[in-house]
Amino acid sequence: MYSKDEAKLLRKEFWIVFARRCELVPDLKYKKKKWVLYDTGLSGIDLKFDVTRNEALVMIEINSRQEDRRLEIFETMQKYRLLIEEGFSESLVWDYCCERESGQQVCRIYKSLPGVDFHRKNQWPDIFNFFIDNMLILENNLMEIKDALEAELF
Repeated sequence: MYSKDEAKLLRKEFWIVFARRCELVPDLKYKKKKWVLYDTGLSGIDLKFDVTRNEALVMIEINSRQEDRRLEIFETMQKYRLLIEEGFSESLVWDYCCERESGQQVCRIYKSLPGVDFHRKNQWPDIFNFFIDNMLILENNLMEIKDALEAELF
């Protein structure tokens, strides 16, 4: 078991090693910024990675603080479900009510890799590959519908 400080250092090391791994990905090699993440250009819509002791996730997170706005964005995105899920072998999880550790309510569209633990360094390569393979698809799909979402929502 790790102490709180040791777990914090391990998490930091995980993300540093992941960043180094991303430098080897041909699709990311010549990009100025490796991942879009918070810079989607769509207010209240972010792309995120998450890893816990039980799973790894790549997701679109709708995090508007106003519930009606958050749900409006989520419903609009559902219209583009086929385009958002294009390239994935199975359907994504569409969760209209998810609570962050901070207590904030968000909507999430995600793919999960269950049964992995970032505390186990031997699982890091599997987590990194999952992150890269799935975020490339998710990011591309979101950017493909960005203009349509902007026209409809903003």
